[in-house]
Amino acid sequence: MAMLLGKKIGMTQIYDESGKMVTVTVIQAGPCKVLQVKTPDTDGYGALQIGYDDVKKSRIKKPAEGHAKKADSAPKRFIREWRLGAKEEMVHSLGDEISVSEFSEIKFVDVVGTSKGKGYAGVMKRYGFGGFPASHGCERKHRAPGSISSHASDAGHGGNVKKGKRMAGRMGGARVTTKHHQLISIDEEQNLLVVKGAIPGPSGGYVEICSSRTRPQN
Repeated sequence: MAMLLGKKIGMTQIYDESGKMVTVTVIQAGPCKVLQVKTPDTDGYGALQIGYDDVKKSRIKKPAEGHAKKADSAPKRFIREWRLGAKEEMVHSLGDEISVSEFSEIKFVDVVGTSKGKGYAGVMKRYGFGGFPASHGCERKHRAPGSISSHASDAGHGGNVKKGKRMAGRMGGARVTTKHHQLISIDEEQNLLVVKGAIPGPSGGYVEICSSRTRPQN
């Protein structure tokens, strides 16, 4: 399975061979450094830890510096670990550099990012509620959620509101995975991936990219 860390650059539009306009997202992907290789013998499971984007010298912590030094690398800002399945083979070793060339034969990718934080939001913005009538007879209740009915108490489990009730609260800023993005093109010189559609998070946000697990690559 191909895997890489990167940063969302932004969105743009291109034209395909038939002249149809396609909305795409440009990702600065890698190069990433393999910081640690975990095996069932040493750690109880197989995994690959990779890092992206060097930390400023003024912000380097001693533990992070020592950890990265084992891989002959500078400390990284964005570090993630991928577990390997029982049948997956370890194709990288400590200190290897992973680039976009890993995706040269990949057609579809999954992208994980952190969605844009919207702050504390009401039910109309958060869940698309219709609100109360806008005509006369409704006084200062236009965007109210209405009665929470039997959800007001979770009988037998305490006096809290039943789990899953849609109410006002914190919106966005959560881990989001979008699947089956078509990989449009790769720029190995500038380490860029161009994928079809929108991916989670703002421009400049960190993302994880891996070959699609559930979509055939041929």
